[in-house]
Amino acid sequence: MSTSCENGRLFVLLVALLLATASQTTAEPIKIAAIFSLSGKAAQSNKPAILGTELAVDEINREGGMMGQQVELLLLDNNSSPIGSHLAAEQAAAAGVTAIIGSVWSSHSLAIAKVAEKNNIPMIATNSTTPSLTAIGDHIFRVCYDDTFQGGVLARFAFEELEARTALVFVDIASDFSLNLTEIFNRSFQSLGGKIVREIEYKAGDSDYLPQVQEALAADTDIVFLSGHNESGVIAIKLQDAGSKATPIGSDGWDNAGFFISGGNKIRRGYYLSHWLPTHQDPRSRAFIEKYGHTGEIVAATALAYDAVQILAAAVTKAGTTDSTAIRNALHGLQGFQGVTGEIKFDAQGNTTKPASMIEIHDGVPSPHKQRISQ
Repeated sequence: MSTSCENGRLFVLLVALLLATASQTTAEPIKIAAIFSLSGKAAQSNKPAILGTELAVDEINREGGMMGQQVELLLLDNNSSPIGSHLAAEQAAAAGVTAIIGSVWSSHSLAIAKVAEKNNIPMIATNSTTPSLTAIGDHIFRVCYDDTFQGGVLARFAFEELEARTALVFVDIASDFSLNLTEIFNRSFQSLGGKIVREIEYKAGDSDYLPQVQEALAADTDIVFLSGHNESGVIAIKLQDAGSKATPIGSDGWDNAGFFISGGNKIRRGYYLSHWLPTHQDPRSRAFIEKYGHTGEIVAATALAYDAVQILAAAVTKAGTTDSTAIRNALHGLQGFQGVTGEIKFDAQGNTTKPASMIEIHDGVPSPHKQRISQ
């Protein structure tokens, strides 16, 4: 073969390589939105989920992206309100995102889900446990257990392990999460033979809770179920300081630094439920902690958000496209996805069955009481 022919072939190969490289570097990124509270009363409790989302996106991009395309993360502020969540979801839809991750609080996710479903955008909630969320439509998923499971586990734990027969319940009437969880807990506790002595209503942040605490002291019960978020730490310590002997118990709404800062770090003895513990010894958990344990507050919300992004990436890869219907179908069809928080498999309504971990607070310090509780 002549030198000129050989040179011509090399030239063609070089041009093809350059064109392929150029195509890869100029490919449009895949946009996904993450809608969380960057400001307002939920901002502190949302920080771990934001961290988990960012860790997963950075990792995916380092490893080549989704379908060879980099991921562009649009981190949107819901201003700690349902209205802000709706507006952020509208902003995400207008930006043409492939999917939405978030949010943490159930009232926020409910508002986002309505917009996502209307626009046929797959949405994966991280911590939102209200049962009605995934009923909004078939584009809505969650990587956490729901309140039907959570409320039942808490009631059974209180009745069987704490041997509680009477309960006082605090409910935030401005929170879908608190209202739904209270209803499920009350029904489950009573079905076991327990008695709800009194239900005390409040609105988070609207007062110093002293009138509610005084009302609670009139009820002599075995436990007090605090069904809210960070404000539960304030209420728990005020009850304790006022002389209440009832053991405080709570939900995954307690599982963040804000709860302990607000008063949880002074609770002599209490219990709450969580989705995951950094001390879990399975290989995925250990690898996650070894890789990211130094990056910030690693709690269940961090791992759940990380899992939400990773299972989205798996679905996009399986679908081989950013078409919303194909991604939705791929999410429904994924089997045996091994996440940090456990195996994730969505049912027909977008829910996943996950075990829980019971945490004991002793002199303000949380530690594992039971690492895995199944239905």
